[in-house]
Amino acid sequence: MAEQVSHIAFAHTSQFHSGAAERLAGRLLDLAPDNFRNGGRVYFTSGGSEATETAIKLARQYHLERTPATVRGRHEGKSGDEQGAARARVLREAAGAGRFRVVSRRQSYHGSTLGAMSVSGNVARRAPYEPLLAEWGHVAPCFCYHCPFDLKFPECGLACAEDLDSFLEQNDGESVSAFIFEPVVGATLGAAAAVPGYVARIAEICRERGILLIADEIMSGMGRTGKPFAVEHWGVAPDMILVGKGIAAGYAPLGAVLVAPHVVEAFERGSGAFQHGFTYQAHPVATAAGNAVLDYIEAQGLFGRVATASETLLGELEILRSHPHVGEIRELGLLIGVEFVKDKVTREPFAREENIGERIRLAALEENVLVYPTQGCVDGLRGDHVLLAPPFIVNGEESAIIARALASALARVFVN
Repeated sequence: MAEQVSHIAFAHTSQFHSGAAERLAGRLLDLAPDNFRNGGRVYFTSGGSEATETAIKLARQYHLERTPATVRGRHEGKSGDEQGAARARVLREAAGAGRFRVVSRRQSYHGSTLGAMSVSGNVARRAPYEPLLAEWGHVAPCFCYHCPFDLKFPECGLACAEDLDSFLEQNDGESVSAFIFEPVVGATLGAAAAVPGYVARIAEICRERGILLIADEIMSGMGRTGKPFAVEHWGVAPDMILVGKGIAAGYAPLGAVLVAPHVVEAFERGSGAFQHGFTYQAHPVATAAGNAVLDYIEAQGLFGRVATASETLLGELEILRSHPHVGEIRELGLLIGVEFVKDKVTREPFAREENIGERIRLAALEENVLVYPTQGCVDGLRGDHVLLAPPFIVNGEESAIIARALASALARVFVN
C-alpha cells in the first residue's frame, strides 16, 4: 500500500485506470468459475453493501440494455451524439416497465444501505426502516434445521427451491430482474449451507425465467469455505458474484462485483455505459492491498489449508455437541455456526429477552475468544447462535482454546 501511495494515491476512474485495479480484476476472474473467463469484468467498490447496490443496478440496466436489435437499428446512420441520445431515450422509455425487482430470501442479509436492506430478509434489521424499503419479495431460505415447511431432506423434494418457482409464478415473475442469495448464510442463520441440489435448482429456475442469479459471497468468498467461492462446492456458475471482507483482509475498504461475460456483452451492444459510480471505486491503494493479500494467500497456500483447519476445529468443538442447549453445529470450511436452543428435542428457541447469543459472546470474551452473536435465526426475532470465522492460519492449539472458551461460556450462561 505504501508503495502504491508513492506512485499515485488516487485518480478518479471516470478519467483514469490503475495498474493495481486491473491486475486485481484479472486475478479475481481467474479465481472465479469458468463462465467468468473470456470477457468477464470486475466492478470495485469500497465494501459489501456498495457491491450489493451495484449488482441491483447492474441487473436492472442489463435488462434495459437488451433492447431488440430492430429498435437499436433505427438509430444507425445518425451521429455518435444522436445515437447516444436516441439510446438514452429508449432506456428512459423502458424504465417505467419491464424487469426491476430483485427477489431474495427470508432471513438473508445483503448490506446496510437502502437498496441492500430492501433485498435483505432479516426482520430485526429491516424493522426500523420499513417505510423506506422497497418490498420486491422474499422466499424461503434453505435451512434444514428449522425448515419453514416442516419437512426433511431429501424427502422434501427441495421445497425451499421450489418456493422460488412458485413465488415467481404467483407474483409477476416477468418483473423480476435477479435473484440474490448467500450460498452459505453467514450472520443471520449462522453458517447454514445449501443442501445438495438446491443451488442447481434455483439456477435452473432463474435460467428458465430469464432472471440473473447473484451469489452474495461477501462473507463466504475468497477461500472462507475452502474454495475461492462457495458456489463452486455445487458446481454452479452464477451471473454475478459479490465479494468483500476477505478480498483485502481488513487492510483497506474494498468490495467488488464479478460480472459474467454475457452480462457485459449486453452493455457493450447497448448503451456502452453503466449508469452508476462511486468516487473511490477501484481505489489504487485499496486494490494494491487486495493484490498483496492474494500474493500472501498464494505464497502460503492458505485456501488449501482451510479444509484441514476446519476439520481440526470441528473436532475440538465435539465437546459441545452433548450440551443440552447446543442444538446444532453447522459449517462449511472455516465458517462455523453454533446454535443454542431451549429444548434440544423440539428445537424450541430461547425467548428473545434472554439474549443468549450476546451473553455467550461476553462469557467467551472473558476467555479471550471473540465470537459473532446473532438473534433471529428461527423467525427473525427468536433463535440464538454464534458464528466462528477464524483466520485461515488457525492451528490446533488455537482451535482447542476456542472450544474450551465456548465450553466455559456455556457453563457460565447456563447455570443449573
